[in-house]
Amino acid sequence: MDQKTNAKSYTPAIVVMFALFFMIAFVTNLAGSMGVIVTNQFGASKALSQLGSLANFIAYACMGIPAGLILKRKGYKVTALAAVTVGLVGVAIQFLSGYMESFAIYVTGAFVAGFSMCMLNIVVNPMLNTLGGGGNKGNQLIQWGGSCNSIGGTIAPIFVGWLVGGSIKDATVAKAAPVMIIAMAIFAIAFLVIWFTQIPEPHMETAEEKAARLSGSAVKDPHSPLSFRHFVLGAIAIFFYVGIEVGIPNTANVYFSGLEWVGPAVTGTFIGVYWFCMLIGRLVGGAVGSKFSSKSMVLFTSIVAICLILGAMFIPEIKVALLGKVIPVSLLLLVLCGLCTSIMWGAIFNLSVEGLGKYTAAASGIFMTLVCGGGIIPFVQNAIADKVGSMQSYWLLVACLAYLVYYAVIGSKNVNKDIKVD
Repeated sequence: MDQKTNAKSYTPAIVVMFALFFMIAFVTNLAGSMGVIVTNQFGASKALSQLGSLANFIAYACMGIPAGLILKRKGYKVTALAAVTVGLVGVAIQFLSGYMESFAIYVTGAFVAGFSMCMLNIVVNPMLNTLGGGGNKGNQLIQWGGSCNSIGGTIAPIFVGWLVGGSIKDATVAKAAPVMIIAMAIFAIAFLVIWFTQIPEPHMETAEEKAARLSGSAVKDPHSPLSFRHFVLGAIAIFFYVGIEVGIPNTANVYFSGLEWVGPAVTGTFIGVYWFCMLIGRLVGGAVGSKFSSKSMVLFTSIVAICLILGAMFIPEIKVALLGKVIPVSLLLLVLCGLCTSIMWGAIFNLSVEGLGKYTAAASGIFMTLVCGGGIIPFVQNAIADKVGSMQSYWLLVACLAYLVYYAVIGSKNVNKDIKVD
């Protein structure tokens, strides 16, 4: 099959992967945006309002390594089909929770959806690279997919905020139903397209590898990604980073939506701008990525993010007129943090897997497990917010960012070069 025919054959699958990139951020940010709703409908505290996000991300801790094994043994197509099916079920459960008036059912749905998001994350990056034939084309497809991810993250909080309206007192799961119906429809369409699309499986376990695994004759490697100090510290950095990325908008969403003069609609719009800033940052990061090292990018953006958060915490409640609305400057400063968090994932990943060679694939599964920080950190932050106030809770994120500064300067150095990786 020549390259032209090959590209034509895989176009539907590529489009679906873009849609799934969109869905990963859309469904993940849906859980964060719903925090405003559950505080009203279910009377949840600020900490409990993050249970949806916590359940969504804890699923990564449960599914990261198993999903990697499924991908290796069953391939892209089976894993993708399973992921979209689980995602549809998870969103459907959340949809039903509003009509059944059950917070427990809502959290269960978020947990199930989290399994899907983890599986999709493990599938979409390598699948797009494979569909693009690797090299520059594969990388280009992944970058386009990342942009779709940012668009999904931008739309979800805006959509939910405007569906809820101008007052948090009107917030119910039923009002957000159109968002979940759209999500379920995309999952269903994705399933059908993937089912009828031929997808290459270059990384699936061979018959010989399977036989060796089942017989127990496979040679056990004395080393693993955990044998490398810079990877272990990098995995911790990813845990903190995802917590920072999610904690900034989630906590701001709950806090500012509760202020009568701001409200859910305005807050949701600006939280959407936070994710749009991430889109801009990723595009800029891709353009200048070849000119600046990953170390310098993590260091610079972490310091800038610390300054922005400290500014939001200590600046007086100055208000500015914007888009016909009165907006607190502190919210604007937090929104700008999206420009910083945008490039951190790729840069930290690059630093962490540098020099891992054959251990890189296994490292990816561990990375996905540590994504659970995106649920744990915001939950802890909002538990702190319940005690000392929302803005003071951002000290936790400042500490996490300080760790990223340490990792960029010291922790990212590979001190285990004696381990053979080929």
